[in-house]
Amino acid sequence: MSTQRWPEQGLALLQLLLVMSFSQAEEPVCRQRGDPENPQICKDGNIILGGIFSFHSSWKERQDTFRHKPLPLKCTSLNFRDFQFAQAMIFAIEEINNSTDLLPGISLGYKMYDACGSVARSVRAALALANGNEAVSAPTEEQCTKPAQVQAIMGDTSSSPCMAIATVIGPFYIPMISHFATCACLSDKTKYPSFLRTIPSDYYQSRALAQLVKHFGWTWVGAIRTNDDYGNNGMATFTETAQQLGICLEYSVPFFRTDSPDKIRKIIDIIKASSSKVIVAFLSHMDMDVLIHELAKNNMTGYQWVGSEGWILDSQTAEMDRHHILDGAIGLSIPKAHVSGMREFILNVKPLNSSGHEIFTEFWETLFSCKFKQSESSTGSERECTGHEDLTGVQNGFTDMSLMPIFNNVYKGVYAVAHALHSILGCNKTCQYKGQLDPLTILQHIRTIHFKTKEGDEVYFNQNGDPAAKYEIINWQPTENGIVDFVTVGLHKASLPADKQLKVQNNSLVWTQNSKQVPVSVCSEKCPPGTRKVLQKGKPVCCYDCIRCAEGEISNTTDSITCVRCQPEFWSNERRDACVKKEAEFLSYEEIMGVLLTATSLFGTFMTVGVAVIFFRHRKSPIVRANNSELSFLLLFSLTLCFLCSLTFIGRPSDWSCMLRHTAFGITFVLCISCVLGKTMVVLMAFRATLPGSNVMKWFGPVQQRLSVLAFTLIQVVICILWLSISPPFPLKNFMGFKDKIILECALGSALGFWAVLGYIGLLAIFCFILAFLARKLPDNFNEAKFITFSMLIFCAVWITFIPAYVSSPGKFSVAVEIFAILASSFGLLICIFIPKCYIILLKPEKNTKKNMMGKVAQK
Repeated sequence: MSTQRWPEQGLALLQLLLVMSFSQAEEPVCRQRGDPENPQICKDGNIILGGIFSFHSSWKERQDTFRHKPLPLKCTSLNFRDFQFAQAMIFAIEEINNSTDLLPGISLGYKMYDACGSVARSVRAALALANGNEAVSAPTEEQCTKPAQVQAIMGDTSSSPCMAIATVIGPFYIPMISHFATCACLSDKTKYPSFLRTIPSDYYQSRALAQLVKHFGWTWVGAIRTNDDYGNNGMATFTETAQQLGICLEYSVPFFRTDSPDKIRKIIDIIKASSSKVIVAFLSHMDMDVLIHELAKNNMTGYQWVGSEGWILDSQTAEMDRHHILDGAIGLSIPKAHVSGMREFILNVKPLNSSGHEIFTEFWETLFSCKFKQSESSTGSERECTGHEDLTGVQNGFTDMSLMPIFNNVYKGVYAVAHALHSILGCNKTCQYKGQLDPLTILQHIRTIHFKTKEGDEVYFNQNGDPAAKYEIINWQPTENGIVDFVTVGLHKASLPADKQLKVQNNSLVWTQNSKQVPVSVCSEKCPPGTRKVLQKGKPVCCYDCIRCAEGEISNTTDSITCVRCQPEFWSNERRDACVKKEAEFLSYEEIMGVLLTATSLFGTFMTVGVAVIFFRHRKSPIVRANNSELSFLLLFSLTLCFLCSLTFIGRPSDWSCMLRHTAFGITFVLCISCVLGKTMVVLMAFRATLPGSNVMKWFGPVQQRLSVLAFTLIQVVICILWLSISPPFPLKNFMGFKDKIILECALGSALGFWAVLGYIGLLAIFCFILAFLARKLPDNFNEAKFITFSMLIFCAVWITFIPAYVSSPGKFSVAVEIFAILASSFGLLICIFIPKCYIILLKPEKNTKKNMMGKVAQK
């Protein structure tokens, strides 16, 4: 029965054993049902400690017929490692027995059982340690509830057997201290109240492995785990932590050393088909030994292995790796330790001098490939064992001391029990020992002990029965002679803050295939600044595409999940990794368009002033006097203001410029149109006055003309005052017109005010155009209406086309359109009304006569 089948079959066997052990209380004798389990190694003492180790690593399956009592397991494959653990326990006990400071006058004994790697056999051994094997005559139940035969149990090596044993002995509170069972599940004191250990929980190891993987930037990894409680629970914690750190598992497959060839083939195929180059192996050394053989057959080189403490420091695994598949592996191990005298004690073992003669005989025969004469399996052809062979020159798993940290764990576990007993018995120079002790009392004292070993190691347990978590980071570095050197390249302390727990010496690492470059194992390359990650459909979160940030958005970190929009006054640069201040755009005097419009405005101003000078110098001439010189000068003044008001539209908008530009434009243009309207009405009235009996001119004389201009202008002034009072124009930063520019413009404030100003100008212009159109057929020599008609036609055409052009023009171009409309309409009025007169004054003075104005020039 393999260890992973404990939940299904082990529980049934456990129930059967309990029934066999404690049922039929009415019989006069307390008797254990079934065959007695005898220890493989034992020694008497005042206080007995139990030990459960797998001296054999496997067993032969037997087919049960269910007609006879099942035969005991036939254990196979001698396990040198657990022999070393047993020797470490014996060394600690002998050292305590020889000490005068700890448990003086008390001798510790031991009983050690072989579990053969079987959960069921581990449980049987635990029951044997708890009950004893002897039959006791007892007329009452008193002796059937006697204290346990052993005061504490050391072992087992693996997590699954420990879970089964702790479940059985937990209700009796018999302390159990494991040196190598790391499953985090064993920290649950509600299920395993009497379990303690001297090796850290996988709760810390799994997280440390995830941090190690993250440290090297590996976000796309594969995983293989031992298919038992050790591997499954450890990998579950690793997976959870890995997800929190942004690491994805491409695959996670269970593996057990007894798996069928087909199942192993599927695992190999999964690894071959994967794209990840890093494999996290949460395996026991026995499973890794089997797996490495299969990997070698398929030439599975080039992968970076990350190992748990179960195999990363195992020299036998390294020795089996003849194809250098695991070269460069990195992983966690228990910190290296040294216990003075232990190595010599282990290597000084002699089969004939040891308790447990049978198991040591088998061990010695396997170690030296010889047979003792009395051995049942001896055929007489093998070399004969003397029992005095020298271990000094032997190189094998037993003489290898690379697992000294685990030996130290066994050593510390024995000393923890001894210190607890020392405290309970009140030892000073002697101890007050009066018989078997209560297991619960021993358990409570073990939980609270805190001492230092002779080598200075602190020993104590937390509330879960676990020691402080501390790991060394081991790197497999091949040497020239082909032997792997286990080099410590870092440290992990779980007691420190999260950002300080892991320390790695990156420059001293050797990677797979003897490379000095850190392997790359990612599903997708890192997204550079200026891009964001977009997950690939149907794949884990580590598989993504890098999409460039949109305009106006940036990402300034690697592997950004989102792009951040720049603030309104900023815009993304070309690389999309920084926000740069937007360029402020307005119609300035420095740019070509501003210079041209300014020059045109000044040219119009000087041209108007020039016309005014000409008219002033010839103010007595008939053509000037005939066209109402007072209105002409007022019109020229208003046109000058129209040309100059266009300059207020150029330059950086400010509060005063925004209010001035629209109001000045509105008032000056109304003044201008009012003058033109006055001149048109004068023409009409003058023609009407020539008709017999007409006295219309007395109703529209100079005073009325001035008042009409003033009245029309005042209306616009009132509109502008209301506009400025209610909601005046103001400078605005327009972020919407252009993506990468800020348009500095003047907001209208009240759109109604703006369109009221413009509408009033348009109304006067249309009225003036109609009057001029009606007067177009008056006698040519006297008629100014034709020129006014042309000028107003140009004016109306300009401002009608202005509206759609203004609305559709972006940014500063809308301002340019408005300036162009002002200049074009101003030039239209100036040229159409005044240039013909200037032509006559300057070039045709002979026509500048009163007779010509009255149309009485003699015909030639």
